[in-house]
Amino acid sequence: MSVSLTINGTPVSVDVPGEMPLLWVLRDVLDLPGTKFGCGRALCGACTVHVNGSAVRSCTAQIAEAEGAEVKTIEGLSPDGSHPLQRAWKALDVAQCGYCQPGQIMAAAALLARTTKPTDAQIDAALSGNLCRCATYLRIREAVKLAATDSAPRSIIPTR
Repeated sequence: MSVSLTINGTPVSVDVPGEMPLLWVLRDVLDLPGTKFGCGRALCGACTVHVNGSAVRSCTAQIAEAEGAEVKTIEGLSPDGSHPLQRAWKALDVAQCGYCQPGQIMAAAALLARTTKPTDAQIDAALSGNLCRCATYLRIREAVKLAATDSAPRSIIPTR
């Protein structure tokens, strides 16, 4: 099945089985490994991407459902890592093992796109489906709040 969609602003067409999870298309077909496989059942949020601006678990979203969609992955959030969430994550040293972080950041980006100054309760609710085995939830919440102020220090932006 040929499916046309836009990934990180670039139109693409893939010829894969329609029931293939979007996650496998991103990782295995399009070589975008930033989105992680976690549970494969939409329970942990490691595979969160944006589809038409909404946070979606790509491990259970079939590629056929993405026909014509705009998909954004962690690679497309900011090509140079300068998105306020990425700067805040670095400034507050949020990541420990880092495995869940792309999904956490994408879920937080969806929240900030619709709620510019979220409360703790709104942050907790928006990220409640994103699990972190390192339990950095308090730092994640603080990073989202810092990103909402867009005051994360620019000097900590990693160079590539």
